[in-house]
Amino acid sequence: MNATPEWIVRSVSRLRAPAPPSDNKSSPKASDVPRSTHERLQATLRRGNEALSPRALRRVLADLQEVVAPQVSEIEGGRRAQVVADWYAQAEPEERRDMWLLMCEQFAPDATRFKSARQRYEAAAGTAEEAQAEVSLRRALVSPRTRLLQRFAVFPQGMRFLVDLRAELLPQLKADKRLLALDAELEHLFSTWFDVAFLQLRRLSWDSPASLLEKLIKYEAVHDIKSWADLKNRLDSDRRCYGFFHPRLPDEPLIFVEVALLDKMSASITPLLDEAAAPVDITRATTAIFYSISNTQTGLRGVSFGDSLIKHVVETLAAEFPRLRTYATLSPIPGLRAWLGKHAGAMLERLDDKRRAELGRAVGTEPPQAAHLLAALDKPLELAPKSPLRQMLMECAAYYLARELPEGKPADPVARFHLGNGARVERLNWAADPSPKGLKQSYGLMVNYLYDPKRIDKHRSLLAQGKVPVSGDIDGLIRD
Repeated sequence: MNATPEWIVRSVSRLRAPAPPSDNKSSPKASDVPRSTHERLQATLRRGNEALSPRALRRVLADLQEVVAPQVSEIEGGRRAQVVADWYAQAEPEERRDMWLLMCEQFAPDATRFKSARQRYEAAAGTAEEAQAEVSLRRALVSPRTRLLQRFAVFPQGMRFLVDLRAELLPQLKADKRLLALDAELEHLFSTWFDVAFLQLRRLSWDSPASLLEKLIKYEAVHDIKSWADLKNRLDSDRRCYGFFHPRLPDEPLIFVEVALLDKMSASITPLLDEAAAPVDITRATTAIFYSISNTQTGLRGVSFGDSLIKHVVETLAAEFPRLRTYATLSPIPGLRAWLGKHAGAMLERLDDKRRAELGRAVGTEPPQAAHLLAALDKPLELAPKSPLRQMLMECAAYYLARELPEGKPADPVARFHLGNGARVERLNWAADPSPKGLKQSYGLMVNYLYDPKRIDKHRSLLAQGKVPVSGDIDGLIRD
């Protein structure tokens, strides 16, 4: 018999009941275990920690069931969903959570139907009936919850409602695993609804509506926009800003990228954010620097837009500026300081005796220990160009970006994004971000990731093999 396909295995995990509580003495008392919605709907009184009474819970369930009633049209279902959304807007956080639990537990797939369909599919594997059995199995996996969420997407503000609902839901998942099914369903639907084929790439400029410009200020996640003058500088003649938009959220950029047009690869964020700097002559620009990429919708976590955005922006820029030859980023390294705080000792062990002694003299203690190194690096901007400490920090940063691959993926979140999109680690830049945030995250270091359209697939293939694509300069810093 053929092995069960991966998509079935993933789906089965959603249907499995949670493991029963342990019988050991540390198990919570029965009165402390949250009641399921099935139990609460059959009850008369609520417990002290339950938001909605059984009667109110039954009323909300009835309203949700009316949304997906078989005889109700899509339009009427959307209208009824809007009524529920209006109630939700006025509800307290714990009351909203009760509605999530109803959506999880009362609108799950029929486990009996699924089991039967799966058995038929496995029995039909390799026969002429396999295709029809797969169709039946897929239909058995479509939960009433899917149809319910689809009805919420029908009314004009329905998509906004669902995205905001998931943003509110995400922080609660760790504490209450019962909510995982609703989150998985939303993420799956969003991956379809927000596919790049349905998104629009739009340029944002100083002439864009003020309401849209205000959202750029609000959502900028890499380098805070401090004023309207700061924003105007980022939208000047030698800059470009592009965002992806969805037709159902026409005034909300889902993700946006800020680009500087230059004559060389940038080594510091300071001149790019300098409001007094004169604009570059864009007719001579040869390099496009992506210096900020911001996702704006927490509720769309897990839905990837970035790789498609960069590809579309590169194509758009190439058409407008044929002289452009280099496409690169100037990116933060947000995880560097925290990582080095845990791995300084291991990095010291990589040094030979000569360099360890040299570093010991620089920190004032031989042999140097992790605590000595970290204390000496605390004020990186004061380190001289030829300081052994400065060299050590650059080596640690190169190692972090190029060799740290927990579970086969780059440890740094920004590196994970760009390397996953086919870039390579090109160059480390000292004191590139001297802001308090830059010093706190990465000792002021920034990195250029290079996007070479001809080598993107090659770089992705290397990463899949557990090898981070790097330039010769980065490779030389690591000293394997």
